[in-house]
Amino acid sequence: MKKQFAVIGMGRFGSSVAKTLYSLGFEVLAIDSNEQRTQEVSHIVTHVVQADSTDEEALRALGLRNFDVVVVAIGDDIQSSILTTIILKELGVPKVVVKAQNELHGKVVKKIGADKVIYPERDMGQRVAHHLISSNIIDYIELSEDHSIAEIRASRSMVGKNLSQLDIRAKYGCNVMGIKTGTHINIAPNAADSIKENDILIVVGKNEDLKNFEITFTE
Repeated sequence: MKKQFAVIGMGRFGSSVAKTLYSLGFEVLAIDSNEQRTQEVSHIVTHVVQADSTDEEALRALGLRNFDVVVVAIGDDIQSSILTTIILKELGVPKVVVKAQNELHGKVVKKIGADKVIYPERDMGQRVAHHLISSNIIDYIELSEDHSIAEIRASRSMVGKNLSQLDIRAKYGCNVMGIKTGTHINIAPNAADSIKENDILIVVGKNEDLKNFEITFTE
């Protein structure tokens, strides 16, 4: 069963995260107190709800405790962000990711239970979405509108196989540019190089091909 995500706050950052997760094939619930914003994102997510995230009963009614990850992407209202985070943790949401305005905001939400804090100036929405999908995805950098580089931790199904056996280029249209083993990086690995546990693959390709590759090896 694929992960379910909820994103609270449909500003530029929140809508970018929600749109990317949805484009990767995941169920996404978008929440915002502003009706116009909910209408603007209704076509890029699975479900959209207009609700006040500081209203505990409203969040409870949405069944957010059943979602795998809830992203608090509220804009400038730090107080609402903090209160929302508290409510989500009290409801029992397994993983709460919070966008922080500054270091102090980040420290506060971390102390009250946020599982991960994101600083927008350091983490673009699309990049964050790929991190959320799986702990296997270490980093994701867009090279252009159509191409990106992803650092992906080797899944159990890869370990012990060489690049020839995995046949990533033929099956997914992606190229393995390097393999990180601890602090060592094997640049331009050859077909006979085997994947070890905890190796990280540096993969480049078209976004659509990378998406298929990510989903196959992170489920």
